[in-house]
Amino acid sequence: MKTLICNGNIIDPANRIDQEKLDLLIDDGKIIYIGKDISTNNANIIDATGLIIIPGLIDMHVHLREPGQEHKETIQTGTRSASKGGFTSVLAMANTTPIVDNAQVINYILSQAKGASANVYTAGSVTKGLLGKELVDVDELVNAGAIALSDDGKPVMNQILMKNALISCKKHNIPLIDHCEWIDDKYNGWVMNEGEVSKILGVKGIPNSAEERMIERDIRLAEETEAHLHIAHVSTAGSVELVRQAKKKGINITAEATPHHFTLTDSAVEKYGANAKMNPPLRSQDDVDAVIEGIKDGTIDVIATDHAPHAEYEKANGLNEAPFGIVGLETCLSLVITELVNKGHLTLFDAIAKMTINPARILNLNKGTLSVGADADITIIDVNKEWMVDPSKFESKGRNTPFAWRKMKGLPVIVIRMGKINNV
Repeated sequence: MKTLICNGNIIDPANRIDQEKLDLLIDDGKIIYIGKDISTNNANIIDATGLIIIPGLIDMHVHLREPGQEHKETIQTGTRSASKGGFTSVLAMANTTPIVDNAQVINYILSQAKGASANVYTAGSVTKGLLGKELVDVDELVNAGAIALSDDGKPVMNQILMKNALISCKKHNIPLIDHCEWIDDKYNGWVMNEGEVSKILGVKGIPNSAEERMIERDIRLAEETEAHLHIAHVSTAGSVELVRQAKKKGINITAEATPHHFTLTDSAVEKYGANAKMNPPLRSQDDVDAVIEGIKDGTIDVIATDHAPHAEYEKANGLNEAPFGIVGLETCLSLVITELVNKGHLTLFDAIAKMTINPARILNLNKGTLSVGADADITIIDVNKEWMVDPSKFESKGRNTPFAWRKMKGLPVIVIRMGKINNV
């Protein structure tokens, strides 16, 4: 049966549509018509009065944990979490058990994703076993379905290996998603940002320079190879400026920021402990301000979650022993609306672009648009809906968030994927 969405305001950055009151008609999993006052017989009607209709959100940085870490998350729970957060497509990182460094693991993930609540794409690792010693068989991974490479969670320290990886990515026209962290013995055992808060807490910190040094190196390699380098989870003022200057030089570089890096400072570690422990760490207010400015001026192309669920007992091990990462799929959109849009940093149009068409273009996906003929991946949001974060109601297995009990505005109310309706 056809579905007609009527009386809502459409935002579709791919087509430069900004809050136009238009109807949208879906049939057989596709968008077949957009216009005013559409009339049709035998259609399921969705009245979107007072709501915003946008392309289904795309998160190009999630950890679904399956295979091998199903006590943290599974493809099914992770994609239900994605759908509840308004995401219809996610890119899964490669640090599963076993690592996504061969076709067999990719085939397993894609087979498990059949019937999931969101479209699942996968990144292959850059190095075998994430060990940083040997390049994967890029041809094999791409042929199996990998749409990007990333050793996310670990940097590629070997410069020659990194350059060869970029050359291979260029050959296949896929991005290399770069976790920028300079590994040095003097940083061993770090748990948060190096600064006044780490001194007060008596724990080891890591300086901004560890991120910036790696970004600087890899920008140079991207310039040499002309490959597409995508910087994951930018967290420092210096990193933002490095990306900004690289773009001005015409280097093929894109970047993402996470909600926690534009909303929280390292002082949150005092209050939330291990639930505010992530890699890269929360930084200073100056860094937060610089990340916001980078989002505003287009230096940062994408807002992604780096959704990283962990079991409660793992985060309960204390700041020094707990794993890095927080969940983010179910709070991301609201944080963007509350902290960026409602505070005047971004228009809603620009915010939606960073969560739809921009990641789609970076990943070469035919998604992120409401064009006629496109897949009917659609999110309907109520930007005025007030709510309070209650981790016990998450669809994700993970409860590890520093945003628990925070009041926010903006929620998805209906998510449609390939024409299938999910009331959230």
